[in-house]
Amino acid sequence: MFFEPALETPSRSRYTGGMIHIGIDTRITHYHTGGISIYARHLINALESLDTNNHYTIFQSRKAIRRLTSRFKESKLWTPPHHSLERLTLSVELVRHRLDILHSTDFIPPLWGAKRHVINVHDLTFLRYPQHKDSASQRYYNRQIEWAVKRADHVLTISKASKRDIMDMLNVPENKITVHPLGVADNFKPLSSDNLMYWRKKLNLSGNYVLFVSTLEPRKNIPALLTAYVELPKELREQFPLLLVGRPGWLIDDTMKRIEQLQAQSHSITVRSDINDEALPAVYNMAQVLVMPSFYEGFGLTPLEAMACGIPTIVSDISSLPEVVGDVGLRIDPHDPSTLTSALEHALTDSGWRETTRKAGLERAKQFTWEQAARIILSVYRSVL
Repeated sequence: MFFEPALETPSRSRYTGGMIHIGIDTRITHYHTGGISIYARHLINALESLDTNNHYTIFQSRKAIRRLTSRFKESKLWTPPHHSLERLTLSVELVRHRLDILHSTDFIPPLWGAKRHVINVHDLTFLRYPQHKDSASQRYYNRQIEWAVKRADHVLTISKASKRDIMDMLNVPENKITVHPLGVADNFKPLSSDNLMYWRKKLNLSGNYVLFVSTLEPRKNIPALLTAYVELPKELREQFPLLLVGRPGWLIDDTMKRIEQLQAQSHSITVRSDINDEALPAVYNMAQVLVMPSFYEGFGLTPLEAMACGIPTIVSDISSLPEVVGDVGLRIDPHDPSTLTSALEHALTDSGWRETTRKAGLERAKQFTWEQAARIILSVYRSVL
């Protein structure tokens, strides 16, 4: 198994009382659909199924329309995330709720507002690779993170790699950090041929492509992917186009210009920013291989989703990605595009390897569930009290 919960959860609970009032801060879900927002939605869904003993309040932005829960109480907050006065104004708004625990999924706790504070620090990209963030984001995160981990009673993170970073770069004691690997949603699975035929037509996709899925930003190492892809033999490029699925992020203008140049040179490279969550499992299913050549990932949900759909993966041999894929698929050096070219050529030409990897990936993906993540988090809630 990839992880052993008993080794990662706090070993002793001091809480002996009755019902706990737990608040979960999900304001970020109104402003962003990926990353932390996906995490918050799946966590709440799993906690609803698991925990019938405690009382929950889910805090959303006052602008939010969509409910995140069917059973828990929801409350709207005026304070927007990442506001300069967030620590203070959020504290004032939370006092009346009389929380035992506040779980801040976007890592920044208020000055007060609950008896105990649990925060998520998903990764430390902004510290490890500051050149991959715009200056405004860099100033904001750097100003908040050290205070946040000191203020919190416990820190949750999503991989052993991120835990090591938090310990090494922020001097957080090991016993203050708990790892809970993410899960994969049930809709990421092999789909029927009829289902795929429907999505091919709806999305205007031919299938059998090399696939990249994520926000288009510097740490994703897209220039190396482009370099590796154009070095493939011409017949492979003609047979297997490159499909980049994701919205453009910060500091990506030069990469987008290069994509346009390659397209002008008749390379079959497509960027799609219009693929929604409902269509994503089909996009995986129609791929020949999923590539994630990132310099850094806090977890790497994309290769996990690909494995759950039966798609082979090629990932960087760095940060958390080896934890997710294990011995399944191929690993490359993100600083050496030639290793990616070789891996792509192998993946696209060896049908026996693809079938073996497909089966292994399906089994690997079964180890990651949101129920398991929620159980670990529940043990943290009990421990901090």
